[in-house]
Amino acid sequence: MVKALSVRLAHLHIQQRGELTRVRTALYRAAAIAGALITGGVFLWTMGQNPFSVYATLIRGALGTVSMQKETIKMMIPLCVTSLGVALAFRMRFWNIGGEGQICVGAICASYFAYFHNTLPQWALILIMAAAAMAGAGLWGMIPALFKVRFGTNETLFTLMLNYIVLYFIQYLKEGPWRDGTMGGFASMPRFTANARLPEAPVPFVGGVHIGWIVMLALVSFLYIYIRHTKQGYELTVVGENMNTARYAGMPVNRIILRTMFISAALCGLAGMLQVAGPDRQLSEQIANGRGFTAISVAWLSRLSPAAVMAVSFLFAVMQKGSSVIQTQYNIPSAMADILQGIILFFVLGSEFFIRYRLAAYKEAE
Repeated sequence: MVKALSVRLAHLHIQQRGELTRVRTALYRAAAIAGALITGGVFLWTMGQNPFSVYATLIRGALGTVSMQKETIKMMIPLCVTSLGVALAFRMRFWNIGGEGQICVGAICASYFAYFHNTLPQWALILIMAAAAMAGAGLWGMIPALFKVRFGTNETLFTLMLNYIVLYFIQYLKEGPWRDGTMGGFASMPRFTANARLPEAPVPFVGGVHIGWIVMLALVSFLYIYIRHTKQGYELTVVGENMNTARYAGMPVNRIILRTMFISAALCGLAGMLQVAGPDRQLSEQIANGRGFTAISVAWLSRLSPAAVMAVSFLFAVMQKGSSVIQTQYNIPSAMADILQGIILFFVLGSEFFIRYRLAAYKEAE
């Protein structure tokens, strides 16, 4: 005979933290970075590499010379602009996972003018390319927003699926109407003429880099003011915190969703234009190169702050540029460098989780 007993079992559950002090928040992040470096070092050691040497090479590979610094900044620019767009949508709790496709749409719209209207003066052509990229990507981004407000569809899946449509459309252009006939059997699109390329402007202590870095700084400043000091920025924040509260306050929620998603996608499209008219100088299916997905991590790590987005984008660019150098110098597979980046990203994202939440024990009767 077994008697029924009331047993108190301890379980773990996730509980939201209160506001942490800046010192404690900094300690969590420092611990995460230290944990990432140690774990990555152990991984490198098991693969027969000297962790200290590899880490030093990673930093030198991104910042060791002026030319390397320029390349790192060039990698940072489209990532930062895309992350700003993604972060704006995330503030409204609209999960825009379509940055990859929106970059491609912006690049396609800009490339149309670069290929078929390249007799215009350079500055006029560059401005038209930027406007076309933002308008085209913004309208593309409004498609899932329209379905969201009209039918309540899931924007995460909708924006994700749209990425593949645009990617395959670029392949169609490359192998069809926009194919460069001078390349023979190799399918590619023509290079941009000189007046369809971004001019350079000197970066302090670095030298000439295409003017995308000026655009990036201007966007960071604009979005900071837009979010904190305008009615529209206040509205999107309220919608993100509680949509019902926004409706009760008389805010046009559907219009705010459409407007914000247009701006979010337009910024991603501008990133595509800056990349295709800057370093690439040619439309290809590698134009986004995973930046739309990386921007999601950047946006979360920066806690959706425009200034923090720029700082985190720089760190990501350093890591990506340095990883390409250690692949070459140590003759290691690209997968090893990707794993190292993944370890660092895992720990840093994990620290953000424990800054916001904690594991707590509770008991329940059985």
